[in-house]
Amino acid sequence: MATIGQAAAVQAPARRGRITLAEYESWIDGGDIEEGAPIELFEGRIVRKMTKGRRHTAGSYHARRAIEPTLPAGWHLGVEAPVRMPASAGLPEPDLSVTRGAVDDYEVRDPGPADVALVVEVADSTLAEDRRRAAVYLAEGYPAYWVVNVRDHQLEVFRLGAEPEIIGDEASAELVLDGAAVARIAVADLLPRRPA
Repeated sequence: MATIGQAAAVQAPARRGRITLAEYESWIDGGDIEEGAPIELFEGRIVRKMTKGRRHTAGSYHARRAIEPTLPAGWHLGVEAPVRMPASAGLPEPDLSVTRGAVDDYEVRDPGPADVALVVEVADSTLAEDRRRAAVYLAEGYPAYWVVNVRDHQLEVFRLGAEPEIIGDEASAELVLDGAAVARIAVADLLPRRPA
């Protein structure tokens, strides 16, 4: 796997064909974007969210069941919940996000890099795009990004300041919150069964 470029995220004016995070949020708050619309903002562009196949759905379910019980008090698991990307103009809705505090803490704002310890995407048909997004999340300051790769039955771990790591389904991954390892999660528990 190629090294992830970690170029500094720079706040720049919206380029042609792009919108700002503030514009997008005002459309949401003003009701111009219907709740539940299958879109999200990524790198200043409104993109259509992919329809989830059965293996993706199974992977999301398994990943949630594996991660959620390991979270200590003061953390919760977001499921397709928006996370802010102010520097790159984004409000994506990753499959899972390990977020500081309680759900009610985010009634008036969406969590950002200081609030989220881990972003998780489950990937099957979207594998290339989910890998590409790792660099964007890390440049924003998100400390860790996991790709639960259901196609190759492995976990791909991306961390700030580190080379990407591929962990097979016979091993486990460390869950790190605020710089401290709080649990080890078996990669096999994150994944659906191998196809017969």
